[in-house]
Amino acid sequence: MAESDGEVEVERKEKTKHKGKHDKPKPWDDSSIDHWKIEKFDPSWNEGGMLEVSSFSTLFPQYREKYLQEAWPVVRGALKEFGVKAELNLVEGSMTVSTTRKTRDPYIIMKARDLIKLLSRSVPAPQAIKILDDEMQCDIIKVGSLVRNKMLSCIWSERFVKRRQHLVGPNSSTLKALEILTGCYILVQGNTVAAMGSFKGLKQVRRVVEDCIQNKMHPVYHIKTLMMKRELASDPALANENWDRFLPKFKKKNVKQKKVKSKEKKPYTPFPPPQPPSKIDLQLESGEYFLSHEKKFAKKWQEKQEKQAETTAENKRKREAAFIPPTEPAKQDPSKSADDRNNVAEMAKSLKKKAKEFGKQKSLENVDAETYIAVSEGAPSNKKKRKHS
Repeated sequence: MAESDGEVEVERKEKTKHKGKHDKPKPWDDSSIDHWKIEKFDPSWNEGGMLEVSSFSTLFPQYREKYLQEAWPVVRGALKEFGVKAELNLVEGSMTVSTTRKTRDPYIIMKARDLIKLLSRSVPAPQAIKILDDEMQCDIIKVGSLVRNKMLSCIWSERFVKRRQHLVGPNSSTLKALEILTGCYILVQGNTVAAMGSFKGLKQVRRVVEDCIQNKMHPVYHIKTLMMKRELASDPALANENWDRFLPKFKKKNVKQKKVKSKEKKPYTPFPPPQPPSKIDLQLESGEYFLSHEKKFAKKWQEKQEKQAETTAENKRKREAAFIPPTEPAKQDPSKSADDRNNVAEMAKSLKKKAKEFGKQKSLENVDAETYIAVSEGAPSNKKKRKHS
């Protein structure tokens, strides 16, 4: 009984899979078919061609005019293979692409539109023509509007240039590393970044560029993360696992910014500030207003002459300063030198006197007792001489 109940439940589950009448197995619902594969377009799929003419045009800067004029035959030949007409208007400074009766691929006009966009953004023609391939996509990222404080043009331009230089790196090393890791061609030009590659690579490039220009994360940290992802993808054991535990987490450090000095608020008064005196008021106070034209001219001439004389004297003083000899060291007074000599002589006499006294003291210490007694016995005393006398 238990086995029969289990079979009934399995049958019920299988029946509940298809609720609608259209939910039936389709011929393309096969595991062997790769739905993400982009097949090359076959002209036999659209033998009738296009019913309407589609066209796109874009402007290009003046400095690209000479290069486009030289490379246009190559671009026109590449588009002619797909039945797309290309025109270069040097008067208006524009490029136009449009479909013709020979066009078979309906999406090729979108590829041609991307081609002229890349050419206007300074991408070389041989590289830009690769966009006509079905597996190649492009993305033009506008980075000029991602920086704050756009109203302060000087500060904004300095910040923008510095952050854009972070993206390029020294000797374009950062840009080359991004190209290798994402598999995309990247060109930084002006206020835009042009990228060519697969959808996955373009998504990574856009994230790196936006984080760099918005000052969220330096491109070097993104490069480290991409390198670790590549290593993890090469390991078949970790190919289908979550990589968050392996990837580094970078925290942004808040750097202390300079405090803006706030101006002290003046006390509110309903009365307007006093009007500054005009030029005529100042002339009335000094009395210059009532002078004649000749006297005014003479006064101005006198002031000009005085100012010119002061300037001449100052320049002359600066020129003569180079010829002034430096101050020599002061000579010593003879009276002072004589006093010094006397002091030295006195010091020498005192030292000699002390040396003699010290010598006498040493001689008394070194006297032998026997010789001293013998000398004293041999010499008669003065007292005995007095008695005999």
